[in-house]
Amino acid sequence: MNRTALTDVAILILRLVLGVIFVVHGMQKLFGAFEGAGIEGLTQMLSSLGFGVPLFWAWVLAISEFLAGIFLILGVLPRLSASLIAVIMAVAIATVHGPAGFFAMQGGFEYQLLTIAACVSLILTGAGKYSFFDKF
Repeated sequence: MNRTALTDVAILILRLVLGVIFVVHGMQKLFGAFEGAGIEGLTQMLSSLGFGVPLFWAWVLAISEFLAGIFLILGVLPRLSASLIAVIMAVAIATVHGPAGFFAMQGGFEYQLLTIAACVSLILTGAGKYSFFDKF
């Protein structure tokens, strides 16, 4: 396999893993799946963080994570999807995980930072060869 083919496979793996992670997180928020809090729990959390109109932001966050994950899996608008996830993670660092320090075991931001790095990689590369629509 040549370098270009390996790069396309590497991008596919990154897209699939990141996509599955965010589909599952979105399902927790939207449907309460996998022991998630659902929209009500998410709304309460956002309210406690001081977000104005927390129900609106709960829906935006849940739908964004779910759809961005599906889009990454399919390779549809990967740069837009990765950008959306990166913004979500940056907000998570600024509002929740940043004050806890670096290490995830203490509630810190290392997972969110790694996710942002993965997103930046996809923003720079696009979806690669194995995608449905990689123009934006």
